[in-house]
Amino acid sequence: MPPVLKHPWLFGAILVIQSLCGIFFVSDILLSVLGVPISPIPWTYREAMEIAAALGLVLGVVLGAMLLRASLRRTRAAEEALRAASGAFMEVVADRFEEWGLTPAERDVALFALKGMSIAEIAQLRDTSQGTVKAQTNAIYRKAGVSGRPQLLSLFVDDLMGEGMPVATVTRGEEGQTSGSSASSA
Repeated sequence: MPPVLKHPWLFGAILVIQSLCGIFFVSDILLSVLGVPISPIPWTYREAMEIAAALGLVLGVVLGAMLLRASLRRTRAAEEALRAASGAFMEVVADRFEEWGLTPAERDVALFALKGMSIAEIAQLRDTSQGTVKAQTNAIYRKAGVSGRPQLLSLFVDDLMGEGMPVATVTRGEEGQTSGSSASSA
């Protein structure tokens, strides 16, 4: 990482110097064009000021190039990380589908469900009835041990984040009462 990025105040100082240098050259040209009389200064001072101003502008160009290069490098790294995460997500999905023993049709439905598609959209894409898709999603949720799409997606997010947090499963009692893992039995 360029030193300028580590010290934002340095970036600000160079920007101020470059601005002053630009103002020096522009004001010199404007004063000459407008014919504004100024008292002459010794040529050695004038040459030193012009050299300093030119160096300030060159420093700004170098700084801009360094920042652009660092920005492009960060963009490439972010794109590679995104590609890796996408590949990792698909690996996690494939592993889980294998672990749950999903059929090829259930795998397709599960992928569409993870993408956020509705039952009707999935049925249309797969050229099946909505009832079939509902039955397949219920089979997927049962095999995954979840009660719905949000919990299904949560399993994959947890895997990618390395949390490994257990998902509270909901079970049905004999009388059809719903009880969670934190519910007390009477």
